[in-house]
Amino acid sequence: MARSQPQRIRAVSLALWIAVAAFAGAAGPASAHRLAPSLLAVEESADGSLEVLFKTPRMRPSGVDIEPELPPHCTNDGDPRAELDESSVTLTWTATCEDGGLVGARFGVAGLAASGTNALLRIGLADGRRVQAVLHSGAPSLVVPERPSAWTVFRDYLRLGAGHIASGFDHLLFVFGLLLLADTARRLVATVTSFTLGHSVTLSLAALGIVRFPSALIEAVIAATILLLALELARPDASPDTALRRRPWLVAFGFGLLHGFGFAGALSEIGLPEQEIPMALFSFNVGIELGQLAFVALVLAVRAVVAPRLAAAPGWLLRAPVTAMGALAVYWCLDRTAGLF
Repeated sequence: MARSQPQRIRAVSLALWIAVAAFAGAAGPASAHRLAPSLLAVEESADGSLEVLFKTPRMRPSGVDIEPELPPHCTNDGDPRAELDESSVTLTWTATCEDGGLVGARFGVAGLAASGTNALLRIGLADGRRVQAVLHSGAPSLVVPERPSAWTVFRDYLRLGAGHIASGFDHLLFVFGLLLLADTARRLVATVTSFTLGHSVTLSLAALGIVRFPSALIEAVIAATILLLALELARPDASPDTALRRRPWLVAFGFGLLHGFGFAGALSEIGLPEQEIPMALFSFNVGIELGQLAFVALVLAVRAVVAPRLAAAPGWLLRAPVTAMGALAVYWCLDRTAGLF
């Protein structure tokens, strides 16, 4: 019996789904948006003393140390004070710098390459100017400039946005499901665009503090959207059309609103530079979109390559990866809901 169009689309996506299922087997609940960036915040007083805060995620690769690096002419006044919560370790201490100020001095964070994370550097100078940058493995330190550059803010937050979507397995899994749901090129463009518009709206509103929701609740609801999408993909082709099938772009927009709050949660951990909020918000959003488009392009390219080999895949094998997607979504739902209590 000849396969229908939806069946063929699922067949040519089988190899990708198997890769997703294999990765999902190793993906615990923490893999969705963990390994958050560290934060090194420095406030300079008029007398040259520094108030230093260094915050790192508790979850990190074993054997990896992430440590702040102050300029050589700055010395700590005493041992740091430590505070622990469920997700991070925060150290605070004071330091004294010799004459010369902080302009031209180098601050950094060691261990970023080994940990695979970034670090946000915030420096408040005694004259009121503020410097903010994102440190990463390629640039783990920064020399304090005379004036912060808008281009630096754009570049750093663009990289953060792209890195966030690349490490957000739950968001990518949802986008992957949208690709399978949209059975024509026109529907695909409309669906992905609607999802983009949806999460752009709520990302901006939440990042600016206009709308707020508990991040734990949002993460649980995001898991629920993945489960609903998996259930829709598992429906027999002969079943009556649902709203998700008839107008996937409308549902993608609604679900995108929810996912936008998840993106905003990550951005709130990083923070926005006070003097460049519009630029940072715009570039973070652009980074997310570029990462998402790169993922879509990769999926479509691999689908085109493997299509001839997967056209004859048996039905039971086609259903297995969708089941894996649903099982992972159920696990996330239960784990994240339990975290609400």
